[in-house]
Amino acid sequence: MKKIKSILIANRGEIAIRIMRTAKEMGIETWVILTATEPNALYINEADHVIDFSTFVNEVPPFLDVERIVAAAKENHIDAIHPGYGFLAESAYFAQSCEKEGITFIGPSSEAIYKMGNKTIARKIAAKHKISLLKGSTRNITTAEIAEQAAEEIGYPVIIKAASGGGGKGMRIVRKPEEIGKMFRLATSEADKAFNDSTVFLEKYAENPRHIEFQILGDKHGNVIHLGERECSIQRKHQKLLEEAPSSILDDALRLKMGQQAIEIAKAVNYYSAGTVEFLLDEHKNFYFMEMNTRIQVEHPVTEMITGVDLIEQQIRVAQGEELPLKQEDIKLTGWAIEFRINAEDVQAGFAPNTGIIKKLVMPGGKNIRIDTGFVEGAVIPPDYDSMIAKLIVYGDDRAKAISTGLKALQKVEIQGLKTTIPFFKAVLHSPAFVQGDFNTSFIETELGSLFHQEKDEEELAAFLALMDYLKEVSGDDEYSADKSSPWLFNKRLKSI
Repeated sequence: MKKIKSILIANRGEIAIRIMRTAKEMGIETWVILTATEPNALYINEADHVIDFSTFVNEVPPFLDVERIVAAAKENHIDAIHPGYGFLAESAYFAQSCEKEGITFIGPSSEAIYKMGNKTIARKIAAKHKISLLKGSTRNITTAEIAEQAAEEIGYPVIIKAASGGGGKGMRIVRKPEEIGKMFRLATSEADKAFNDSTVFLEKYAENPRHIEFQILGDKHGNVIHLGERECSIQRKHQKLLEEAPSSILDDALRLKMGQQAIEIAKAVNYYSAGTVEFLLDEHKNFYFMEMNTRIQVEHPVTEMITGVDLIEQQIRVAQGEELPLKQEDIKLTGWAIEFRINAEDVQAGFAPNTGIIKKLVMPGGKNIRIDTGFVEGAVIPPDYDSMIAKLIVYGDDRAKAISTGLKALQKVEIQGLKTTIPFFKAVLHSPAFVQGDFNTSFIETELGSLFHQEKDEEELAAFLALMDYLKEVSGDDEYSADKSSPWLFNKRLKSI
């Protein structure tokens, strides 16, 4: 067993800080990468050592430059690399490059990443091990003509998926034969841009399913367990927005059955480290294997909240050869947790990115609240990366209490300078369908009356600020500036006129 003494975190933002927190608790030295895009990023200040990539001019973005990252780790005699989540975390080439140089890759083997990363191969493995599957193509689809033939065999509606895909990229739903050519071209083009791989496959499209995923942990000694499920059905264009654990739709019998299949697919590729097996669940509670994500997930905190297991710690211990200290019977799901992905996005403009400077940032704290963030007040949300500002995770003894805590916590969040997804989350938590646990992946389109929720005082403040801007514009008087006035002073001034 090779004990890890130093880790290079090949990622940024909140996940880099999250990994550092556990590494420091374990007495492990941390290294991070400085880029020209974020010279003053919070994660830079949290690390023990910094490797400067800011002066390199390269067509390959810093966090995708496999050769440079591996070379930097080797040059600085760093024991291990943790990729966080994202492209490198699911790159078999990156894992293989670490393996070749004798650097411990904190994640699964390159072989497991390759097999599960290619959705066509993953489906074949699942079928061989009798894992529940939707009907689909048995090979990659290379032309629109082959796609049309496959769709006829499967039966419409079908969904075209990128073979190397994830995160909703390279996916198109096809309901009629006349749409197949156009959707094939769109899917393959998007897949090529996102994953440098234009190959796709076809699958029967399940109408309005629930999206349920199981957290897996495996070690290098053949032990694999699951840590329960996460409900990921609140999403837009296949992008997750809110996650909770456990799911309100699963009973113990269904959880046992789905969990066992998740373990079986992991064992089929000799999987070790943390991973996630994702399923679709239809209205009749039939479930189907969708894919396996061979990395830590953005939503891993909700699982940590209800199990008490530090998933990053287990990743590190597994990477250095330790056996899992837990058996399946040791895993108890206690309480309920919900995660809100607070993104810099304009909900009313179709969740368009709204990057810029965070002029004010106030986050709630206290019992049953966890904040994972990579930003502080005054920081810039850069357009080069995803628009996540923070993850707000809340806990309750049951689902109702978790929702109540979530509403109170969201009320205490104050972010100025850019628009965020907070009004959307308020709308979700006020939805009767969500509160009752009666929803699926079409929730936003079918159940949510409005994407935006405002409290009365927020509406009054918004109206006041809009009026101040208008008066300043028509009068040219800087005293009408919202920065120099207040609703109380403005009201007083009106009365004096």
